[in-house]
Amino acid sequence: MTNLINKFPEVLTNARFYIELKLDGSEEPVDGYFMECKGFKISQEVIDICEVTPRRWGAAKTGQVVRTKIPGNVKTNNITLRRGMTRSTTLWKWFEAVQEGNWAKQLRNGSLSIYDQAGTQQAIFQFKGAFPVSYIASDLNSSSSDLEIEEMEIAVEIFTRQK
Repeated sequence: MTNLINKFPEVLTNARFYIELKLDGSEEPVDGYFMECKGFKISQEVIDICEVTPRRWGAAKTGQVVRTKIPGNVKTNNITLRRGMTRSTTLWKWFEAVQEGNWAKQLRNGSLSIYDQAGTQQAIFQFKGAFPVSYIASDLNSSSSDLEIEEMEIAVEIFTRQK
């Protein structure tokens, strides 16, 4: 029975992950400890083809309409990264560099790694051609003890699963 249990894959939790993103001018060994990331989605458009065939049904005087679905373009969603704000300005400088027109030189690749409960890397997603499209600092409230949150949305050209 023990061998059978070990053959089932562990369902991974969404709390054990690491985002790797290397940016220019970083003063820290890690560019960001992200608390949340969302939007990792890749989809394929569907193209509907409608054609009239010469085949006739029953007493019909015209051809039969046939619909066929074929795969279209692949689309990758933007990714939203959230973290507790620190004194680091690396994310902000990346956003500024893109705003100033240096976006082609600022495209970055990165990865999302998801770990099992034992701390072993079990899934790796790569993203390529990423650049920032929005930056948000959370609202402030003098009576709150919540963390100040920094949020950045990045556009991604390619998103693949490696493991």
